[in-house]
Amino acid sequence: MEKYLFSLFSRLSQKLPYINNAELVFNVPAQGAHGDLSTNIAMLLSRSLKRKPREIADEIIGNLEPDQEIIDKVEIAGPGFINFFFNKTFLPLIIKEVLDQKGKFGRSDMNKGKRANVEFVSANPTGPLTVGHGRNAVLGDTAANFLEWTGYEVDREYYFNNAGRQMRVLGDSVKKRYLGILGKETDFPDDYYQGEYIKEIASKLVAQYGNKLENEDPEGVFKSAAEKEIFEDIKGTLLRMGIHHNIYFNEKDLYDNKSIDQILEELKKLGLSYEKEGAVWFKLSSMGGDQDKVIVKSTGEPTYRLPDIAYHITKFKRGYDLLIDIFGSDHADTYPDVLAGIRSLGYDDSKVTVLIHQFVTIIEKGEVVKMSTRKANYITIDQLIDDVGTDVVRYFFNMRDRNSHMNFDLDLARKQSDENPVFYLQYAHARICSIEKMTEEEKLLPSVDDLNLLETPEELDLLRKMHAFEKTIMKSAENFEPHTLCAYLEELAAAFHKFYRFRRIIGTEKKLAEARLALILAVRIVIKNGLALLGVNAPERM
Repeated sequence: MEKYLFSLFSRLSQKLPYINNAELVFNVPAQGAHGDLSTNIAMLLSRSLKRKPREIADEIIGNLEPDQEIIDKVEIAGPGFINFFFNKTFLPLIIKEVLDQKGKFGRSDMNKGKRANVEFVSANPTGPLTVGHGRNAVLGDTAANFLEWTGYEVDREYYFNNAGRQMRVLGDSVKKRYLGILGKETDFPDDYYQGEYIKEIASKLVAQYGNKLENEDPEGVFKSAAEKEIFEDIKGTLLRMGIHHNIYFNEKDLYDNKSIDQILEELKKLGLSYEKEGAVWFKLSSMGGDQDKVIVKSTGEPTYRLPDIAYHITKFKRGYDLLIDIFGSDHADTYPDVLAGIRSLGYDDSKVTVLIHQFVTIIEKGEVVKMSTRKANYITIDQLIDDVGTDVVRYFFNMRDRNSHMNFDLDLARKQSDENPVFYLQYAHARICSIEKMTEEEKLLPSVDDLNLLETPEELDLLRKMHAFEKTIMKSAENFEPHTLCAYLEELAAAFHKFYRFRRIIGTEKKLAEARLALILAVRIVIKNGLALLGVNAPERM
């Protein structure tokens, strides 16, 4: 419906050029009596044109020239809303479109020929992925899905560092557990890695080498064995969620190929760095920043800013049109420094979109489950999947605005009832599959020949909602807001369940039954396509 209205207003702008001076947006009115779609453009134009909104709306309507086979009528409401009522013969045409395109319905090629890079998870290989990583992983993979649906060629990238203090502590943690298993007394500092996975890695080394590694450097076999096993565990966890990175980038490579040194040299030449108290400082104050920041400590070790700048420049050199970074809220105050560095070196930082998500709290029986990474008292993604399943994990992480702190309610996630939105959606899909099988037994086939018979409120509601699917995807993709799609799918499922309660297929007149069957099969396709975008399965039986 919106596509037609946009084309209608595009033609109108040739008669009324002022139309281009306001953003044209269409919304579904809260009350069906106010039409199928509405726009407030007349109210937006009122101030600049110095005219009353209703007067502008009247002029717009008088010049629109809509196709009477598509739009029944156009009315002015309230202070100047323009309401559109679509012809009942037009609304059902969406069924033909959905049934023809099937799994492609909702896709577009608007970004065909463009390349995007989505970097997400990017946890160093020091331990299993926890619930915080899980939100990052799901949001990143779903963002990549949206980009692909709008035509982008997408690389999913994982950035990690297997050097530095964290990795040294990892190696030493494994060695100390190894020595403990051999009966040697060792101290184990509180800030070392406490998890059972460390003991398991150490036990495997004892089984393989016996006591031959007692004098081995922690950064040798101990660190390499831990890194390898933990990384395999991380990849396995991601695969359980249907996530596969096709690029793994090691921060260490930036040191080995001298990229870090080159960035330092360039900043120095540009007068954007200076030495003070033995450290190297990035002159952010000259670029509008509040204060200068250290990029190389007095110890000679770079802060995160320097390798991150160098890393992003490698992405620019790889020719991407769009770069997406998924970060937790602990990066909110720091990533602008990296963007400033990119910009100072002559790269277009407008190609970089940083998506920040808030933290996750696990709720069980109404109480917060307390977690501590240092004490290894946390819930891993694998544990969460074992408990509630991959589909629930992915959907729950997607259904909340990433800008909001998330409470992951375990009791709700475990429920196999309509209270659980994942069950609610999947049950709608499975129910339609069940109806399809029953209608086959009754020798009923979906037909688009008599769609004009679809005129009850429940049928029209489903038709209007299916018309909104493409817009919802575009909005979700543009703003990287999967929760918008989740809300849409839940509304569509609710509309279907209402249709199911009040309208029969088997037992009604054949032409109407086959038109209704075509309607719900189209609904099934839309639900399945929406769930696919979110990385959630659409089962045929439940």
